[in-house]
Amino acid sequence: MDKLNAIEDHWTTVIKPRSGLFDIGFRELWDYRDLLFLLVKRDFVAFYKQTILGPIWFVVQPVLTTIMYYLVFGRIANLPTDGVPPVLFYLSGVTCWLFVSETLLKTSDTFITNSNIFGKVYFPRLLIPISIVFSSFIKFAVQFILFLLVWAYYMFFTPTVIKITPVLALLPFVLLVMSLLSLGLGIIFSSLTTKYRDLRFLLTFGIQLMMYATPVIYPLSMTSAKYRPFIIANPFTALIETFRFSFTGAGQFSIIYLAYSVVMTLVIITIGIVIFNKIEKSFMDTV
Repeated sequence: MDKLNAIEDHWTTVIKPRSGLFDIGFRELWDYRDLLFLLVKRDFVAFYKQTILGPIWFVVQPVLTTIMYYLVFGRIANLPTDGVPPVLFYLSGVTCWLFVSETLLKTSDTFITNSNIFGKVYFPRLLIPISIVFSSFIKFAVQFILFLLVWAYYMFFTPTVIKITPVLALLPFVLLVMSLLSLGLGIIFSSLTTKYRDLRFLLTFGIQLMMYATPVIYPLSMTSAKYRPFIIANPFTALIETFRFSFTGAGQFSIIYLAYSVVMTLVIITIGIVIFNKIEKSFMDTV
């Protein structure tokens, strides 16, 4: 009898009422951390499995993009770069934006791409978009190393004046906010695309437009006073400016702008989780 009671005290599955809209379930996500690792590995291996260059594309993509931006916006359009070498300026923006765009696009397809898995087995659905953030961060880490190599070249082997600022200490926090902001926007679109498939095409086009509303290829200082409030209203603006300022000392760093990005991130991630929790309970009827 005592053995039976001991077994009953250690259930492997607990049936509970439906979770609330604000219920994230951190403990359940932690219990499925092994699955998270497998999902990250799947995203990393499957995407480059049948490619010739494989993970080398991690480096090729930012290099080619930076060269194109340098030729078009640096040489032809002659856009200023706040005294930062153009290659380093564009590479800093490209490194951040590739991470943002990839996280947004992949997260927005969460329900549609994984509908077969969702219909066969249970696990915390939020695990999928979180795994996308982790896999995108691996790619970002490789590209960030490339950025550091280019930055070190200009820092130590050229007469160009580049300053390391104390703001560099905020880099982990800035990357965290950037990840959460991309995740929040991604899960909002992933929830809405279960009913409105056109949003997938709108998002692809919208990310390209949003890049021009973010100081990726131009410094915030060159924007006119008339349009600057609209650029600053973009929560990604302060994050990219802070990233660039921390390594070069050029650009505009404002704790107020950064705080605004943090507040907007909290609002967006909260809205995203609410919509995600609501949609995941019935999305199989619409996908």
